This record gives sequence, C-alpha cells and structure tokens, in this order.
Amino acid sequence: MVQKAKILLVDDRPENLLALEAILSALDQTLVRASSGEEALKALLTDDFAVILLDVQMPGMDGFETAAHIKRRERTRDIPIIFLTAINHGPHHTFRGYAAGAVDYISKPFDPWVLRAKVSVFVDLYMKNCQLKEQAALLRLQLEGGGKGSVGDGKESAGLLAELSARLAAVEEQAEALSKQLDDESADAAAVATAAHLERKLTGLRRALDALEPGTGSASAVPSQG
Repeated sequence: MVQKAKILLVDDRPENLLALEAILSALDQTLVRASSGEEALKALLTDDFAVILLDVQMPGMDGFETAAHIKRRERTRDIPIIFLTAINHGPHHTFRGYAAGAVDYISKPFDPWVLRAKVSVFVDLYMKNCQLKEQAALLRLQLEGGGKGSVGDGKESAGLLAELSARLAAVEEQAEALSKQLDDESADAAAVATAAHLERKLTGLRRALDALEPGTGSASAVPSQG
C-alpha cells in the first residue's frame, strides 16, 4: 500500500520553511525540514522523497553544491530538485541551476499556486512509480512461489494473475490521465519525460502479465522491472 509521499524542504531560514509548509500543506503529504545542505544529505540517507525544494543561497554548503552531492549518489540521483532563489543573476545563474540537476528554477517571491501545482505533479509521478513497484514485487513473489510448474496452473495462480491485472489496469488508467494532464498544462519537460518513462515501464509490466496467461508464455518471459 502506497503511503504519503515525503517532500524535502531545504532552507537555512526558518520563516521560509514555515512559508513552504503553509503552501504545500494542502497536498496532504509528509513535509520534512532541513536547515542546511548537510542536514538534507543526512535525511536522504534514510528516507525516500518524491521531490526536493532546495534554496540556492545558504551559508556553508549552498544549493548548487548540495544538488551535486545528491546527483552523485545512486540512491538519490533521480529525485527531482526544484531550486528556489531570492536573487536572479540572469541566464547564466539559471543555467547553473539546471546544470546542477534541477528540474525547475523558481525565483522568490513565487506564486504559491504555481509552486504547489509543480510539486503536485512530481508527487503524482512518485506515487505511480510506487504502485508500479508494488505490482512488480507481486509478480516476483508469484514467480518465486511457482516452482517448476507453470505460473498459470491452478485456480490460485489464475486468481492472483487476475488481481494483478486489475491492479495494473488501475495504475495504467491513472498514468494515462496524468499524461493528458501534463499535456494540457504544458508541464516541465522533465515531468513529461518522467511520465513517459513510467508509461514505458507499465507497458513492459503489462506484456509480462500477458506472457503469464495460460497458453501465452512462461515465467521466463517476465522482464526485470528494476
């Protein structure tokens, strides 16, 4: 069962963190504070996050350096980063943010509605990916318990396959709706690319399920969903 997504808020000023919490509270997700780059990296060691809101101007390790550390770690390199900055040094400064791995770069003061909408897109993508991983895990369990016999043998196996297919259909429907929403809203290229990647993984999982149906294939036809 997919739990609430975690959103990491990184800013050295408590009032800014409080403002971000007020803006994002309507999303009903888990908001985690970090008052420095070092504290953010420590939080990322143990928890999974849907998106990171990262202040650029911080004493010590600034946002760019923090992002570089995040992108170097295999565990965290795919987490979307939205840079927040109170100053604008022009295109070069913005380009540096994207070069550091940011999916977006927002100058303060920002529109609360826009920020909340951007964050909600990445939360939705994260939740869909979590659901996909659950379906893949169920498939692996079924394959491991199938022994030498065919996965399609028996009522129990058939029932599990039907349940998996129904769950996958629900995720596919939600992913399709999300993709249409992104197209309608002219969302960030990074969000669209992430949604496309999710759809490709869903297609692979659907093919794997089809291969498990009696008379259509065997367990060996299931690709890795890692």
